[in-house]
Amino acid sequence: MSVTGWGSAAWVNRVMRMNRALRGAGAGVWAYVRSAPGTYVWLGVLFVTTVALHRMSPEFEREFLRARSTNLRELASNPVRVLVASAMWIAGGRWLPYAVLYSVFHAQAERWLGTLRWLAVCAAAHVLATLISQGALLVAIRAGLVPSTAVDTMDVGVSYALAGVVGVLTYRVPAPWRYGYLPAVLLVYGAPLVLRPTFTDLGHVVSVLIGLACRPLVPGPRKNHETRRRQ
Repeated sequence: MSVTGWGSAAWVNRVMRMNRALRGAGAGVWAYVRSAPGTYVWLGVLFVTTVALHRMSPEFEREFLRARSTNLRELASNPVRVLVASAMWIAGGRWLPYAVLYSVFHAQAERWLGTLRWLAVCAAAHVLATLISQGALLVAIRAGLVPSTAVDTMDVGVSYALAGVVGVLTYRVPAPWRYGYLPAVLLVYGAPLVLRPTFTDLGHVVSVLIGLACRPLVPGPRKNHETRRRQ
């Protein structure tokens, strides 16, 4: 065979190996996505709503999100609607960072806990942290510490559910790494509350604590099913 023929064959072999590698990587990604259906359905909804936000004018977007915010005014009139709707939009319009965070945290938690228990952690963190942080805001308004206009504060997003999942994943991290993971989580979420506190920062800390309180939802250690042979 000529040198040109050998070169062509080697090039074809490289292309075939590359195609096999790409197919294998694609199959691996698809298997990972299928193993956490709730995470990626939610992420898909967020992608669609983020695209919709980019098509709105800034003024319309602000009013649109305000009507779906879990602020005091909307919670007083439409609590269930806004608690659900607020978890379907991302303020700021940046979807890609959430795609990474969902893949790193939500997908791992769903694969470990199962979809229903993962969803229970998300719902508990999102709902309870919202109610507690907004309750604290109401107390501050009545005490005169915050202006009354804060009842209309925009509050949408998925960060409370994410913080709850980050908290419950503490039980997934094996020792001794767990003893570094938990302080790091508390530092990331607790430092803003200490340095420049907002009611959203309070909600994040509450969400992490709710995630830690979801210990009963965590699967127990696998039992050893090996039987001893009789002598």
